[in-house]
Amino acid sequence: MFKIIKNFNWIILSSFTCIFLGILTFLTFINEGFIPLTESNIFVLLSLDIILLLIFFYLIFRNFFRFYNAGKKNKSGSQTNLKYVSLFSIFTLIPSLIVAIFSLFIFNFGLQKYFDDQITQAVNNSNDVAKNYLEESKKNVKSDIILMSVGLNRASNFYYSNPKQFIRVVGAEKILRKIDDIYLIDSAGNILLSETGITSSDFSPPGEETFDEALKGVPVIISDNFENKTSAMIKLNSFIDTYLYISRDIDPDILKYLNETEKAVDFYYSVENSQTGIKITFAIIYIIVVTLLLFLSTSLAITFARRLTKPIINLISASENISKGDLNAKVPEIEADDEFKKLNTNFNNMITRLKRQQDKLLVTERYEAWEVVARKLAHEIKNPLTPIQLSLDRLKEKYSSRMKEDQHQFNDYLLTINRQIKDIEKLVNEFSNFARMPRPVIKKINLNDIILRSVNFFKISSKSKITFHKNKNPNFIMGDEDQLYRVFINIIKNAEESIIEILSKKPKFEGKIDIDIFKNNDYIVTVLKDNGEGISDTKKVMTPYFTTKKKGTGLGLPIVNKIINEHSGEFIIKSGKGTKIEIWLPSI
Repeated sequence: MFKIIKNFNWIILSSFTCIFLGILTFLTFINEGFIPLTESNIFVLLSLDIILLLIFFYLIFRNFFRFYNAGKKNKSGSQTNLKYVSLFSIFTLIPSLIVAIFSLFIFNFGLQKYFDDQITQAVNNSNDVAKNYLEESKKNVKSDIILMSVGLNRASNFYYSNPKQFIRVVGAEKILRKIDDIYLIDSAGNILLSETGITSSDFSPPGEETFDEALKGVPVIISDNFENKTSAMIKLNSFIDTYLYISRDIDPDILKYLNETEKAVDFYYSVENSQTGIKITFAIIYIIVVTLLLFLSTSLAITFARRLTKPIINLISASENISKGDLNAKVPEIEADDEFKKLNTNFNNMITRLKRQQDKLLVTERYEAWEVVARKLAHEIKNPLTPIQLSLDRLKEKYSSRMKEDQHQFNDYLLTINRQIKDIEKLVNEFSNFARMPRPVIKKINLNDIILRSVNFFKISSKSKITFHKNKNPNFIMGDEDQLYRVFINIIKNAEESIIEILSKKPKFEGKIDIDIFKNNDYIVTVLKDNGEGISDTKKVMTPYFTTKKKGTGLGLPIVNKIINEHSGEFIIKSGKGTKIEIWLPSI
């Protein structure tokens, strides 16, 4: 999942940018954002929304086109890949589109219902109730100030003769009318008398227009007073240049409700006036979100489809190569489910075993052919050797005594011919041994004992340091003890001869032969390393009768390889700084 997000970071970044700009446009439409609601600002925001939306879709289609091309290039299994990718994409896309269309329909239906006549009427009624409450409060203050002015005009004589009694009358009127503040002021705005809980410094006198209106003898509602009070003023006719000013506090909860009602009404009508733009911005935001989710879900579908089809495609490709005869073909190791990993491993193991069996079959056929050649060659060469030897002996008996001057030279000639005959006999015997090599007598043996026996045979006369790193545990195999002993004698002998060649050039050279044995799964592996001259051609050296030695027959390593193959093992030669030989034999 995180890998997919990393691969599509530009798409995700552009989508979040589009969503942010869409939300900003929406807030601007309802005049709730930090950008002023003007025609030019809306035009710029909508233009940016469209441009970013086009960029977003361009990035998405470019990635899908890249997916398509990547799948098209891979011809093997492309039909299967496209089939599964298409199915995954369709099954992901169709439900998402249905949900998207249904959601857009629900939003449009809900927005239309939001501006239904009954809801509009309810909003207007709520606003009217708030306004009527304020109007009712003003009417009550008007009626109260008229009644109070009547009472105070009657008690005007107390104002001059008994001020304390007048103040008690004012207090009684305040309690009776439930008025919070009462002032008697003159036309200059000076306070003549106050019956209130606030100081005179908090009092704000009315304007001249209010005084002019009050001179007409009617109560005047004060509009520029405190926000949480309803105030009124009237002229007291029984007093000289005196005005009655009263105010009643409005409940804070009522004020809060009124403010919230006004804001709600303003928001409602701003949304109603901008519902087309809101639909557009919501559609843009919704399309971006849905498209992003669709793209991510489709990308996940493609990823899982590829995860499913790629191992199959690799198997198809490997099987095609194998059908063409290429047994070196392998199924590449990729990140896949455990079942596919197991399938790939089993397939590769099967091909490895098949190649080994083919190689063994080819080696067996090759050796059988060479055995026939060796048998015929030994027969054809051995037949004339006996009469040649007999003729040579007669020549020596008959003419050796007669040769007086050249007798010594004559005997040298005969000795040379006799020596060559012996060499030919030796070669013929090697051919015969190769041709008549018996089948191995299989029994349970400890390979450690055979290697140790071979090492001890050479340690007596070896000019190299031979080290056998023997395990404490026995390494049992099923094999022929004599033939395997011949194998290790042969390879140690070859390593010894390679080191002797270097000693002939560098007398101070320290030859080393290291032998390791260990278990690897179902095989016992023996590794022999020397620091000799190495082998120039590790492939030709396994061919019978090919040799780089002056007196070699070229049958040593082929015989070794044949013995190992008959033991269901594998013989590997590697050359570098010296020679490395690996012998793999099945363990028990």
